[in-house]
Amino acid sequence: MSGAVVRLDAPPSPAEIAAVAKGARLVLSDAARARIGTGRRIVEALSERGIRGYGINTGVGALCDVMIERPLQRALSRNLVFSHACGLGEPLGREETRAIMAAEIAGFAKGASGVRLEVVETLIALLDADILPLVPSKGSVGYLTHAAAIGLVLIGEGEATTGETRIEGSEALARIGRAPLVLEAKEGLSLVNGTPCSTGLACLALDRLARLLDWSDAAAALAYENLGAQAGTFDGKTLALRRSDGLQAVGATLRRLLEGSPLLAARAGSRTQDPLSLRAVPHIHGAARDALAQARIVVENELASVTDNPAVGGTPDAPVVRSQAHAVAAALGLALDALAIAAAELASISERRTDRLVNPLVSGLPAFLAKEGGVFSGYMIAQYTASALVAENRRLAAPASLDGGITSALQEDMLTHATPAATKLLAILDNLRDILAIELLGAAQAYDLQAVQDRAPGTDALYRRIRALVPAYADDRPMNWDIAALRALLATPAFEEISA
Repeated sequence: MSGAVVRLDAPPSPAEIAAVAKGARLVLSDAARARIGTGRRIVEALSERGIRGYGINTGVGALCDVMIERPLQRALSRNLVFSHACGLGEPLGREETRAIMAAEIAGFAKGASGVRLEVVETLIALLDADILPLVPSKGSVGYLTHAAAIGLVLIGEGEATTGETRIEGSEALARIGRAPLVLEAKEGLSLVNGTPCSTGLACLALDRLARLLDWSDAAAALAYENLGAQAGTFDGKTLALRRSDGLQAVGATLRRLLEGSPLLAARAGSRTQDPLSLRAVPHIHGAARDALAQARIVVENELASVTDNPAVGGTPDAPVVRSQAHAVAAALGLALDALAIAAAELASISERRTDRLVNPLVSGLPAFLAKEGGVFSGYMIAQYTASALVAENRRLAAPASLDGGITSALQEDMLTHATPAATKLLAILDNLRDILAIELLGAAQAYDLQAVQDRAPGTDALYRRIRALVPAYADDRPMNWDIAALRALLATPAFEEISA
């Protein structure tokens, strides 16, 4: 990914922001540079003429009616970054921080924020060097605190990371050959404003969920081959009776993976109906895919929007300042809350399939997939772990959009919590990844215990990928080692080695 380049001219796609998060370079086009330059000249004209503009020559929040004389506007910008940098908690990870910075740069490239090109180039230089501001993960109701931590480094304050090493903000700038910026009018506000935090994190969530949806289908196919028996469960004509693009996509994947299965052929028709955790895989996984498609539209709209307040427009000769509420990411918060529920449901049905794999009353396999009961516990407690993570997801899936709250002395008396919606979605996706790892491990173990050892070509390719990382389990090592080992697999495409 480090050799990839995202050229920033038109608004980037969520996939492009995710690519930068993983290491791709971000490059400004000439048109983007021109827009940034024009926007800056407009801000300077507003400042020179004394035209009232929120955060340009006024205070912010409940202090928005306090006018700031031009000699103090630099101090206002610097003070905003310091006062807003009050986030707490563990720092965000590398990909999360890079995603936020990429979304921030994409917003500035529209030219409506009015920051200098030098500010944007410094952000890009930090990305290029992979020297990243240390961004505390907690303390945001929508934006502000995360972005302020990034802004601190631009003025030579705060902390940054290079690899596993923490360095001071001044050292971070020195390593990229730059001096601390002296922020001009509006730049302090622009650095903490808008929706790059929630939007960048949302782009990462879309990327991770798309990959985990494929792995959910893969895990379901392995579990079904071990447990299923109903003839025609995923028949195309049958599934076509329900209208859903996601459902049809999942059905096609399951048919492809399970085609030619000797295990299923040996049991075909022996059950009138499979349990819902097997029979309803296209419906539940498909609904999650449909939710992802809808959320992607919302995130694309966010990336194409100006979310800084105020936005500047017009020309340097006829400057215009537009105060609005575009930094309120209500649509994004609602979409991410919906994805949190979808991801939690994917995890729930996965755990139900794992429970069936380990339960001898319904699997027909040795209890808990252990070769010898009693002395060996096998996957008994792994299913406990999956159940615990499902329960945690249930708590995390409560909508952040409804959290409400009142800030800034009633000036900001309605909050939509888009950034918390994104961070809790990412936490749910981490849990989903581990729950799927447990199911995949259990399904691989179940294959080893089947009387019929032959698998479908599609599922056999998946089984071999699992066994290349983790051998069969015999209570001979900590189970969490195996779960952790499979995380690397779940970070790769699920079907890269399976022919269509």
